[in-house]
Amino acid sequence: MNLRTRLRTSPAVWTAPIWLGIIGFYYFYALHFEDSYQEVVNGPLWAPEQVQAALSYFYAFAYGITLGLAVWEGGRLKRDGVWRLAPGRSRYRVAAHTLAPVVVAGWLVLVLPVVMRLIETRLMPTPAALAPLIMAMGIVCAYSVIGCALGHLTPRMISAPLAAVAVFYVIVGTVKYDSPTWPRHLSGQPDTSLGFGEEYGAVTLFAPFLFIAVPAAATAAWWIRASGQARWAIRGSAAVAAVMLMAVCAHVAGGWAIAGGPVTSHHAAARCTGSAPRVCMAATGGAVGKLGQVRRQIVASTARLRAAGVEVRMPATVSDSLLNGRDRKASTRATWWLPLSQQAGRAGGMTAVRYAVLRHSVTFPCTFPSSFESASSADYVVNHDAAVLWAAAVIDADQPYLAWRKGEYGGAFENPRQVLDKVTRRADHALKLPAERQTAWFHREQAKACRLAAQGPQS
Repeated sequence: MNLRTRLRTSPAVWTAPIWLGIIGFYYFYALHFEDSYQEVVNGPLWAPEQVQAALSYFYAFAYGITLGLAVWEGGRLKRDGVWRLAPGRSRYRVAAHTLAPVVVAGWLVLVLPVVMRLIETRLMPTPAALAPLIMAMGIVCAYSVIGCALGHLTPRMISAPLAAVAVFYVIVGTVKYDSPTWPRHLSGQPDTSLGFGEEYGAVTLFAPFLFIAVPAAATAAWWIRASGQARWAIRGSAAVAAVMLMAVCAHVAGGWAIAGGPVTSHHAAARCTGSAPRVCMAATGGAVGKLGQVRRQIVASTARLRAAGVEVRMPATVSDSLLNGRDRKASTRATWWLPLSQQAGRAGGMTAVRYAVLRHSVTFPCTFPSSFESASSADYVVNHDAAVLWAAAVIDADQPYLAWRKGEYGGAFENPRQVLDKVTRRADHALKLPAERQTAWFHREQAKACRLAAQGPQS
């Protein structure tokens, strides 16, 4: 059968308007339902993360459409008696020619959204970014083999649509499995989302591919032409090997947490400037063009706080929290982790950068309860927040601080407006004092807040 005839009779071609339309709907509507186009292209942009986001809507659909079409083609091979008509031809070659359009259809369901996403974000694909796509394309091939065999055993008019729908809903439903967790990780739809600078570990993608590929290989072993005993020995060995390998995959993936498949972090490129502090931002975080301005704001803010009498120790490095990875290293005296790309990318972003500096630089000589609810008394709040608000006003970061505390008060106090008024009045009064008296006031507020919180000094 020549290529033109094969394409004309393949269900992958005459169903193309349906699955192409579904691709368009899911991509342009569902994929942008949470994040608009402008929000996506403004960053942060990380190719593996964007590819994973694009594929997340299409794994189950690609596998389902592939299985359904393969069942149909397998049933057609049986109906037409193709293998009996040409006993000298390799069954694998016949199956490959028949299933090629089906596999291409499944691949297009996966490839088209990835290509559109990379064009949309103007990102270059990397091997790590394309790894989940390659995994899924391999699984598509496996489902085509399984579907072809199923089509030989069942009536295709019934089994083709049922198989497609069943696979789709089984894969989508795996996210509901809490115990055991291996169905979530081995469905062929990665349960682990990627963050900026992260890539999938090899085992995260190889395990689901192997879990689905080995039964496909065992199924293909039934097509081997051999004598009676040899044929059954091959089939039995393939089945046993498949079960064992699938059990190994389930055992390995069963040890992963929900949404916790192995990933590797800290792969994103950074751009740095200056020294003491050396300020680094993610190269594709969406705001690296403001790197010099961000560093000037950090230096100027700490200098103004020092001049006002606040004890601030300049760190050696200020790094973008996008580069921190999911392990989230805590800031230290030597290194601050600040959301530089996120803050600088906002409208009026330099105010947000100064606010981030405030949160890391203004400290107290004691510890405070982790929340208002856990404190034995909230009397310390007015003095604590007035002191911080005064420091925020010194570096022109008072508005974001007030907005944050206003939200906190509303969820913790019965009289949030009165608490906020007390805080702002104390801070406003301090700002009208002479400079040297402002410094003394700030230290008195610190001491009083610590005393009211009934916390010992830090060790």
